[in-house]
Amino acid sequence: MFSAPASRAQDQPQGTVWLCLLLLLPICVSATIASPGTNPGIKAWLTQRTLEFGRRFGLELLQSMLQKENELNLTGSYNTPVLGTLTYAVPRIHIHELQMNESTLDFAEDVGMRLVVQHAQIQLSADWAAQLGAVQDSGSVELRMQDLAVAAVLGVSEDGSGRPTVWSAGCDSHSTDLHMEFHRGYSWLYNLLAPLLQRTLRQQLNKQLCLVLHRGVDRLDTALKNMKVSTQLDTFAALDLSLLGPPAFTDEYGDIALKGEIFRVGTYQQRPSTLPVVLPVALPMALPVALPTPLPKTPPMAHESMLLLAVTEFVANSAAFTYFTAGALRKNISSDMLPRRFPLQLSTKSMEVFSPQLQERYPNQPMELHLWARQQPLLSCHPDALHGTLFSSAEAFVVLPNATRVPAFLLNIDANVTGKPTITRNRLGGTVRLTGLHVTQVASNVGPVEVKRLETLLKFGLWLFGVPRANKWLQAGIPLPLPHGLRLLRPRLSLQQGFVLIATDLQYEP
Repeated sequence: MFSAPASRAQDQPQGTVWLCLLLLLPICVSATIASPGTNPGIKAWLTQRTLEFGRRFGLELLQSMLQKENELNLTGSYNTPVLGTLTYAVPRIHIHELQMNESTLDFAEDVGMRLVVQHAQIQLSADWAAQLGAVQDSGSVELRMQDLAVAAVLGVSEDGSGRPTVWSAGCDSHSTDLHMEFHRGYSWLYNLLAPLLQRTLRQQLNKQLCLVLHRGVDRLDTALKNMKVSTQLDTFAALDLSLLGPPAFTDEYGDIALKGEIFRVGTYQQRPSTLPVVLPVALPMALPVALPTPLPKTPPMAHESMLLLAVTEFVANSAAFTYFTAGALRKNISSDMLPRRFPLQLSTKSMEVFSPQLQERYPNQPMELHLWARQQPLLSCHPDALHGTLFSSAEAFVVLPNATRVPAFLLNIDANVTGKPTITRNRLGGTVRLTGLHVTQVASNVGPVEVKRLETLLKFGLWLFGVPRANKWLQAGIPLPLPHGLRLLRPRLSLQQGFVLIATDLQYEP
């Protein structure tokens, strides 16, 4: 006598769905076993075109921050030769127009990014209060700064919890042309004094512009501290997208390493390093334009994609480990779940050709098959396709009229499959193909089972029904976990020995 594992989950399609996807996610790297905590599951390279994409939105954000009413609290005094000391205060300022037509955004080596704006124009209005001798006055003033130049450096790092952190690593603002016009009060007098005040006000406004930028960066950093670094895939699994360390920046690109581990929802059970699965070493630190991939090469820096993304085999194998340990890779199959034309039906009469004693003991009775993964699936990558080996066990039961399930026989069914991933817009899909199937008998209560004939029939049935159904679902694909409003534009996926590289442009649709 024998029995199946004590705990058998009910029909759980999510595990089956994600098991199919395992073949469409991995990038393999052949190396000795390394700690998954020190090597990235996902690598991203930001290129110069990424910066050009970000520059447009960065300028929009900068304009949005500056055009809000800002507390300036400008105060100062100026000694006039005849009238005495003029004391002034400008508590707040509003920017009506900001033109930044000439700007560049570059990588700042070992720091982050550098924004340079030249020949900008800005038009402002403000309330003012002044005292000249014993006379107090107030009114408004319009200012126009031309030939404004701003240089700001944004530092980017990691805060120790896997979240990015940013800070203002430097700022300089200056303008050589300031025109001002006072209104209300003794405006006629102050307009006469305006040429004397312009230099002092210009210096203070330059400082205040950088203070506004500093406050904006601080607000951005606060938002990043609350950013989620994981995304839930289904009821079983979530994807850890936390940073493994500070991003690396050169003059030409930015290099970001993400953990990329799929873990069980509600727990964080790290995959044991003793599993017979090769873990990845660190991806090359150089920009992968020189790697043998179909990326544009002439000229490489002018026509390269905005984003280069690599996903290591660790992602797929951590998913396999998570779904396996969660018990999600199980399925109970009854006779009514199989297509009518499937060559093997779940009944003692249909199974008689493989086990004659089965029909003799339980004539014309329905059967049920309990299928589960007895070992974590193993995945690897080659230039021709993604390869996977599935280790499963199947226990057949006879369903008696009183609904009692009597164990009949237990088989091990191992399969080799290959897959080719595809990417269309924001969806990851692909196709799979069965390349091998091996059935062995583990135990039986109804005599010997002719596993070779059963194996041949299963191959035919999977080729005719199972694989086409899987491909129909896989070709539809699943949405990639991208920030809201972000779209992949003309993504290209190349499968190489050691990694899959996704090269894509980006589009933002708020």
